[in-house]
Amino acid sequence: MFAHGELRLYLLVLLLDGPRHGYELITELTRRFGGTYRPSAGTIYPRLARLEEEGLVRRSVPGEPGSPGVGRKATYELTPAGHAEIEARFDDVKRLERSVAETVRSLADEVRADVRDTMRGLRAELAAAAQEVRTRPRPGTAPDPRRTQSNSLRHDAEAVLQRFRNDVLADLREADVAGTVSALTVETLRTVLDSARSAIRGTLPHSTTSPPGRADRTEPE
Repeated sequence: MFAHGELRLYLLVLLLDGPRHGYELITELTRRFGGTYRPSAGTIYPRLARLEEEGLVRRSVPGEPGSPGVGRKATYELTPAGHAEIEARFDDVKRLERSVAETVRSLADEVRADVRDTMRGLRAELAAAAQEVRTRPRPGTAPDPRRTQSNSLRHDAEAVLQRFRNDVLADLREADVAGTVSALTVETLRTVLDSARSAIRGTLPHSTTSPPGRADRTEPE
């Protein structure tokens, strides 16, 4: 989600608005990413400890006399050195904020695409279930072996597609972390999938976009 050193800088930026608890920093990060990213405590607190060691933040420990953290969880606030660090890296801060905004848009698009795919798959499953009910043999009649085999093979095909999708998504996300996803990657994926879809449709001679029998029906004059 963040390149090396970026989360450290972003935590300093979040403290510009005033002291925060570690949990508040986690919550604010989650909010800024629209709920698509939530860092763990194991990610945030070690970095806060490092920032404290570097003298960039000050931790107010509950129980310390005069501490604003008395009776509460420990809070973190910027030191003068922390403010100076942000001012010295103003360009990096602006670039990081743009990067976060772009990441949020990308993640939101990905979520919307996943929702669309899920809904499309759900509609297909409902249509297949309805078709299966319609073609299910009536009590006392023998099942159609061809239909039974087709149903089994369809489930096998769906499992293959799901494994392919998961594998490709994993490869893309790993490459995205390294910043190596290119326009050629997208165009190759689109070309290969279009070709594969055409080839697969060629093995389905009775597959049409119309209900069975609709294509052969003629309207009376």
